[in-house]
Amino acid sequence: MDPNAKALSDKELQDALSTLEGWRVEEGQLKRTFKFKDFGEALGWMVRAGLEAEKLDHHPDWSNSWNKVEVALKTHSIDALSELDVKLAKRMSELAG
Repeated sequence: MDPNAKALSDKELQDALSTLEGWRVEEGQLKRTFKFKDFGEALGWMVRAGLEAEKLDHHPDWSNSWNKVEVALKTHSIDALSELDVKLAKRMSELAG
């Protein structure tokens, strides 16, 4: 986790959301549901997304049910949304195609 992480301002968050298709802010977290063709595709995406999260040292809260993955991002060290969440959200979206 980046010790220098800072909370996004409302404007920064709105600007980021405009570039994050399918993502929403709910309960102070950046959330999205990814749907895949089947469990294997969902699991493969989770592995790839998990490796990207590890590179950023920023780990999602997520759950999987067959072909769906529910993702919730928040920078826990500052109890707010930060640029780390936006970076990981963008990368997850890219990996989902």
